[in-house]
This record gives sequence, structure tokens and C-alpha cells, in this order.
Amino acid sequence: MAVPRTARLGCGDPPDLDHRQPVRGVSGSDAAARPDDASAPSGEVAASDLLLSQVVREQSGRIVAALARSLGSLDIAEEAVAEAVEEALRAWRKGGIPPNPGAWLTQAARHNALDRLRREKRYREKLASMVPGIDSESAVLENAWPDSSAELDDRLSLLFGCCHPALAPEAQLALTLRAVCGLTTAQIARATFSTEPATAQRIVRAKRKIGATGIPLRIPDATDRAARLDIVLTIVSVMYNEAHLVAGGDAAADRDLADDALWLAGVIAAALPREAEAHGLLALMLFHRARESARSVDGELVLMADQDRSRWNQTLIVRARAELDQAARLRRPGRWQLHAAIAACHADAETTAETDWLQVLVLYDLLLGYDPSPVVRLNRAVALDRVGAPTAALTEVDALEGQLTRAHLWHAVRAHLLRRLGRDDEAVAADLHALELTANDAERRLLAARTAR
Repeated sequence: MAVPRTARLGCGDPPDLDHRQPVRGVSGSDAAARPDDASAPSGEVAASDLLLSQVVREQSGRIVAALARSLGSLDIAEEAVAEAVEEALRAWRKGGIPPNPGAWLTQAARHNALDRLRREKRYREKLASMVPGIDSESAVLENAWPDSSAELDDRLSLLFGCCHPALAPEAQLALTLRAVCGLTTAQIARATFSTEPATAQRIVRAKRKIGATGIPLRIPDATDRAARLDIVLTIVSVMYNEAHLVAGGDAAADRDLADDALWLAGVIAAALPREAEAHGLLALMLFHRARESARSVDGELVLMADQDRSRWNQTLIVRARAELDQAARLRRPGRWQLHAAIAACHADAETTAETDWLQVLVLYDLLLGYDPSPVVRLNRAVALDRVGAPTAALTEVDALEGQLTRAHLWHAVRAHLLRRLGRDDEAVAADLHALELTANDAERRLLAARTAR
């Protein structure tokens, strides 16, 4: 099955400019947990809102998944959680933080969902009195909350349910990033190089189709799973990418969101040990997680060529290689394993100059057979430049203008190549375009410094 080819794939530091820029959101309501209520004392707002933001980050996806699985309605689950967040925002500011914030939010979401079901039941009962034959019972009310031991499967079930082949690939990606990962419409639009209205419409249509067709929220059997696994892995990759370079912030990653994505990748690999690509994605994410402490120093973005490689986490690199080896033993190659193999080439080199760029280029050529996306082609062009072909690399980059013109990374890579070819004025203009398209302060400082040279 095809996946959205404009999604930001690859999970890592692009060779010339890291491009992550998230704003952590809430499932169901982009504004549900914004601490902007001036009616409460600022100190109380700061304490309760910060904790609520943490609880939402850690719990909202799991609560949505559990409710959706037990109620059979993703729409009701999302709205119930969004309402619970709004209730918490008001109640915690007024009455203080409860002893168990996660349980408070879970219980509130459950009550909201049950209230909605009861309202629907009363509506059906009234309708049944007028139209004989309509079932007025709502058996789901009797068992509307799963056992907590099922929590691990809930998110996986929701992941695969949102990636049902009855939904268009773009809708699968947008819906899952919202329902499972809790990203906002704006974040999803940026991650997929789309517009916010188009993204919102995809999410609404996807939820309606799930409800209308009764798409099951479960992990499919092996026969059906292969068609959905790639999009599931893509979503976890995008989730990890969105943890980097927060809009309006410095170069530090959103560690909680990154850890959540890494946790999901590990859960998928453990739950599906015979799926080579699941191990490939986990290896890729571990390689890039190993570079975290070197790519952001004192709030400033450090490009891979300038990173202090002694700061790379060798324990994570060893784990990444083990996952990549496990994938290779299964003898089913795929794009995530190739992405990981490229990351391994960087991990093997003591300096950028010692990187086996010819091998990287060959791996990108192989990767194009699995994933001819514009982002992969852009990264391949960087490798092409590294083996001594900047003119050919610029030709490849220019060919991507129609697909990536809204992506600041495209302009930044193009500026680098123009500068390599001595076309400095054009390079400055390209960097200025990139500067206009990024909201991250660290990236803006980096780009501004390049234009000032």
C-alpha cells in the first residue's frame, strides 16, 4: 500500500539542517490545554497547567485508545478526552491539583463518554417509540472501560485501526497523528506539507468513515497486517520527528514526545518480532536518539558535520546495531532498514570526512526503490554532493521545487549547494526563504548567521 510521499520521513538529523518543529497538542481539541485563562492567579495557573500538559502528553493517547476500543467510537473517545482536558483546566486552577491527576483525567473522560452514550441511547429510545424495530439498547454502557492490563494493546490496536486500508493513506496518517499521538492540526499539516484546512477535513472524513463502516480497532492477523505496517511505522517516525525543534523554542528536543515515539517503536518491535521493518525503524530511531546530546548544545543547533561525536551515546548505538542485525536475520529488506543502514554509516565514522559517502549514496539509490519520496531524494542529493558532484546535486534539488517549495529544508539545502558552486547571492536568497519558513529560534539563528557571512 502506498504511503503519503510528502510526509517527513527518516527520523534523523538531515545532513545540512535539522528540520523538526513541533508544538505539542491534545487529541480532539487543539486549544484544550492552553494555559491562557487570565482569571486565575498566575502562580496557580503555571503549576496546574504545567502538570496538566504533562498528564495530557503521557495519558491522552492511551485514554483515547482505551475508550475507542471499548466503545467502538473514535469520535466519542476523542471528544470525551478533549472535554476532560477542558474540565481539568478549569477545575485544577480553582481547586488545586488532585492527588492522582492521571486517574482524574481518565475518570472524567470515561464519564464524558458515558454521558454521550446515554444521550444517544435516550435519542434512540425516543426514535424507537416512533419507528418500531430500532434497537434502543446500548450494551456498551455495561462494559465501557477496559481492564488496565489491556493498556499496552490499546494504542497498538488504535494505531492499526486508524491505518485501515478503507481509509486513504493521507487520511490514515493525519488521523493517527491526531488520535494516537495527540498532535495538533497545525503540527500534522507541517509534518505532511499540507494546509491546516485540508488536514482538518481529512481527519473529520476519516473519523466519519470509521464510524459509518464499523472499521475494527484491532491488530490485524499476519495476512492483513503487512499492508498496514508500513504506514504505522511511518506515523511513529513522524511522531519522533515532530519532537525536534519546537516552534518558538531553541534546539532542544521535546524529550517526552521523542521518548513516547521511541517507546511505541519498541512496543511494535516486541509485539511483532518477525517483522523486519519494525526492527529497522527501532534501529533508526535509536541511532538518531544516540546523537541527541551532540545536536543541541546550550540551546543551539549543531549540524552533524560539527557535532562532537564523543557525546554520541554508544550504548544506544550498540542497541541500534543489534536491532538492525535482528532485522537482517529475517531476510526481508525494506526502506526502514535502509534508513537505519544509512544512519549506521554515520555512526561508524569518527568524522564527517571519514564517512563512507559512496556507500551512503548506494544505500539511497536502493532506498529509492522502496521510497521515491521527495525527502529521500533531497537527502540523496546531499550525498551526491558529498561524493564530489555538487552540480548534479543542485539539478536534483531544483527538480523537487514543485513538491518541497513550502519546506524550509529544501531552501536550506539548495542554499548550501549554491554556495558550494560560488553562487553566493542566490545562496543568500535561498537561506532567506528558509528563514521565512521556519518558526524555530535556533534554526532562525543558524540561517541568519549563514546569510550574514
